[in-house]
Amino acid sequence: MASTILRPKITIIGAGGYVFPFRLIGDLLSFPALRDATLCLMDIDETRLTRVAKVSQELITHHGLGATLEATTDRREALRDADFVIITFQVGGLDAYRHDVEIPRRYGVDQTVGDTIGPGGVFRFLRSVPAYHGIVEDARELCPNAQFINYANPMAMATGYLNAIGAPTVGLCHSVQGTTRMLARTLDVPYEEVAYRCAGINHQAWVLEFRQGRTDLYPRLREEMARRHVRSHGAEKLITDDGDHSGAAAAASNYEGGNEQVRTALMNMFGYFETESSHHASEYLPYFRKNAELIKEYIPQRWDYYEICSAHDEAGDLGAQLDRLKAELSPSVEYGASIVNSMVTGELSVIHGNVPNRDGAISNLPPDACVEVPCLVDASGVQPTTMGALPPQLAALNRTNIAVQTLAVEAALTGNREHVYHAVALDPLTAALLDLDQIRAMTDELLAAHAPLLPEALRPA
Repeated sequence: MASTILRPKITIIGAGGYVFPFRLIGDLLSFPALRDATLCLMDIDETRLTRVAKVSQELITHHGLGATLEATTDRREALRDADFVIITFQVGGLDAYRHDVEIPRRYGVDQTVGDTIGPGGVFRFLRSVPAYHGIVEDARELCPNAQFINYANPMAMATGYLNAIGAPTVGLCHSVQGTTRMLARTLDVPYEEVAYRCAGINHQAWVLEFRQGRTDLYPRLREEMARRHVRSHGAEKLITDDGDHSGAAAAASNYEGGNEQVRTALMNMFGYFETESSHHASEYLPYFRKNAELIKEYIPQRWDYYEICSAHDEAGDLGAQLDRLKAELSPSVEYGASIVNSMVTGELSVIHGNVPNRDGAISNLPPDACVEVPCLVDASGVQPTTMGALPPQLAALNRTNIAVQTLAVEAALTGNREHVYHAVALDPLTAALLDLDQIRAMTDELLAAHAPLLPEALRPA
């Protein structure tokens, strides 16, 4: 990618999503260097695609920008001559997602989201593999030098697989930005004065340092979290002086700090704060969701992402987003548009990206892992920084999740169906709740439910 591209073609695959793709378009158009870009929106659902294209064109017209908007259901046409390919889709939609959460729940594995590891994460990835493979095959012919940016979960599996089959891909999330902002608010420190180091894996990275100038903020953070989240008589009690954090208010944001029992407990045991919200983080380890009573103690307000997705008002969400972007065209905290801007202009930016660990960005995690580390971005592309070794206890926690991720990717790469069972069996929460016969039976059900969407080699006989 050269810094002389004046009108890059930026293709968004899965552009019919109800909020995120349009927010991403707003981010891209916020950068002056990208306001004459070609934005190519692709989705297999023409109705949803048309809805997003309409508000996107309205935004371009409102601000008098020179961007060219294209919308197509033809994937090859979308990929032709693309400089950037951004993946934002979920294969199978809500119907498939329902199987991810409802089948494991019948066996006693209650996933609050089910999109990262666990049975839900494994199958969300596997049913996306044929689409990923097809996109990369087309890209080799139509846009061989394109930079891929992946926003699809499960982030580590999807990004690891895309890189393994030859697409240079960085995976992006907002958990580092969201968590560090929440911690700054919790300590009443201006965010622009905070410096931090984060590394690990997606949804389980660690805030290794958190400072204001030369002042280490971790002692205050531990003290404040102990004050707010005090465990008493077997239950975690939330103490707060800054408003109502119950019910819908607590569920409104993943990173508002009102229900952080899980992350506080992890910090108290392992020494560092984790970058994914407490309700979501509770899925990745065996400590917090063993039974209904324990779940209630750690997650007092139930947060079910499948139910939230099912209840979304797509048209209303888009309209509200359009109004905000008409009033102020400014970037969000997402990294995607800043990557594009840096690669087009050569302006240096720093992002936290998910990248293969093959060059040892984190020295005590496996080379086949997909890790989340700070990356420098300029006209030469995305360049991961070398973080060295994580504290050994954090690397050990990460490896329990990496085992699931790498086995799921291996199943996709080799077509070995047994690795699907291995991946699910090694999930820490599943292993804490089910025996091996139950795990095989549950995985059989998931294979059957998702069979039409799976790679042919992984479909049940």
